[in-house]
Amino acid sequence: MDNFIVTLLFMAIIGAAIGGVTNHLAIKMLFRPHKAIYIKNWRVPFTPGLIPKRRDELAKQLGLTVVNYLLTPETFRKKFFSKDIQNKVEQFVQAKVEETIFTNDKTIQDWLSLAGFSNMSATIEQKVEAIVEGQFASVKNTLSTKSIRTLLSADIQKTIDAKIPVAVDHILEKGEDYFLSPEGELTIKAMIDDFLSSKGSLGGMINMFLGDSSSLVAKVQRELVKLLQAPGTTTLLTKIFTQELEKLKDRPAMDFLKDIRFEQILTKLQTYVKEQLAVEERLNYPIAHYWPEGNSWMKETVIPQAIEKAFVKAEDKLEDVLKRLNLQEVVREQVDSFPVSKLEELVLGISKREFKMITVLGAVLGGLIGIVQGLIVYFI
Repeated sequence: MDNFIVTLLFMAIIGAAIGGVTNHLAIKMLFRPHKAIYIKNWRVPFTPGLIPKRRDELAKQLGLTVVNYLLTPETFRKKFFSKDIQNKVEQFVQAKVEETIFTNDKTIQDWLSLAGFSNMSATIEQKVEAIVEGQFASVKNTLSTKSIRTLLSADIQKTIDAKIPVAVDHILEKGEDYFLSPEGELTIKAMIDDFLSSKGSLGGMINMFLGDSSSLVAKVQRELVKLLQAPGTTTLLTKIFTQELEKLKDRPAMDFLKDIRFEQILTKLQTYVKEQLAVEERLNYPIAHYWPEGNSWMKETVIPQAIEKAFVKAEDKLEDVLKRLNLQEVVREQVDSFPVSKLEELVLGISKREFKMITVLGAVLGGLIGIVQGLIVYFI
């Protein structure tokens, strides 16, 4: 009986030792040895360990698993393109825009300085001066090279031409009023006196026969009024005015501007434009000063539309982006380059308790098998 118990215990201990050591060795052989062991040209069996040996296949399969089951386009859509995420992004952008731009005391000049544009007011004024000078030179060149006819539109020319008869009638009417006035009579008398005095003795003789020049004023006055009222006078003046106007139209506009000092005009014009712009003063106000409704407009219109379009565009491009990222290759490279020792440390650290239980289970099963073998040996 004592021999029976000793045999059972011995067989159980041997079985437990074999089972425990076998499972422990199997666990170790998952990772070790890290490299193949050679005796001369003969590679020792089971080297390297299972995971180091199948490392390339493991990396490839992990890459396929990640792409096909974990980081799929549908996963990204559910995680990053939901309405809740879109609302959160929209709220975040709205808060940042309001905080950074519309409730900040920074002036436009401060923002420009942050962007690397220092002394922007002077730069803008220089640009304004250059623009004014360029436009002024263009106008001056146009006036120098083009005739009045080419500068005026056809409608304006028609309007001016239509005013000639009106102007002629007005001149004749005013001339008639003038010569019928006391001032006109004095002018006529002075002209007659000048004429007679310029003729010497002939003038004195005429004056002797006709009497004083005052007697001639009424006659000359009547004749002048008749002349001014005659249709032929109107026609003649209209023709003369029209001919002179046509000649004037063919002359360069600069012919009538020769005495103008353009340099002084340019300087004054540049100064006036800069004073009206007041660039330096305007840049010393925050954006909200010029755009008080900007915050609400950005919140209600721009940001929601921009975020929505960005999400739609990003979702449309998602699959293409994932293909370009080539996540399968990224995962494969990372797994392939990950040190086996670190992987072993990581796995054993996480599953240390479970691996111990496997070792214990192997020892228990080995012990039970040893007891069964002992019973078989004893009874047979």
